[in-house]
Amino acid sequence: MTVAATFDLDSLNQKFETASPTEILAWSVENIPTGLVQTSAFNVDDIIITHVLYTILQHPVPVIFLDTLYHFQETLELVAKAKDLYNLDLKTYKAPDVNTREDFAAKYGEALWDTDITKFHQITKIEPLTRGLDELNTVAWITGRRRDQAVTRANMPILELDNQGRLKVNPLAAWTRKQSWAYVAEHKVIYNPLHDQGYPSIGDEPITTKVGEGEDERAGRWRGTGKTECGIHI
Repeated sequence: MTVAATFDLDSLNQKFETASPTEILAWSVENIPTGLVQTSAFNVDDIIITHVLYTILQHPVPVIFLDTLYHFQETLELVAKAKDLYNLDLKTYKAPDVNTREDFAAKYGEALWDTDITKFHQITKIEPLTRGLDELNTVAWITGRRRDQAVTRANMPILELDNQGRLKVNPLAAWTRKQSWAYVAEHKVIYNPLHDQGYPSIGDEPITTKVGEGEDERAGRWRGTGKTECGIHI
């Protein structure tokens, strides 16, 4: 049995339904003294969590960032800015043996996301994340997911187990987009300028589009592919 499996998730989820993200994260750092990490794509909700951990709770944890090689330049600039501002314990993972978009195309073919998006995500996200979680001896990992981001996340619990028995902590699950941006304004949290340009959710540059009025927040991710998740959270 894993350490995470010893927690009574049903009772904790009921308790945390009305708790603040800060309270949920405070419980996490108290009850998981080692093996706690944050996974971050440096979307606005991810940086809110980093702000709580590093500034309010003053409990820095390793932050895993998956460098797919296809991020927007604005995203990479934000990663560098956040690293300096928070003195992040940043752990960057990417596909082995490729360091540029040119390397990736030479090894896996041009625009792999167009020919086999599942393979593209396996190479750029799932394998590097799996490797990172293993190398960091992860007991629990924190995500920035919210229920109102997409219909596929509407019933997401605050605490759950992944398929390896690790605890997944979703401290913003019950929050709305409005609450996230209110927090950003109140605490002057840095964020990706693309959020102000029609990109509420930001992924890889070639496969992220702007979102129209009335669409799900994540509708601009993998538009036209039928995908709703890259595979990390399935």
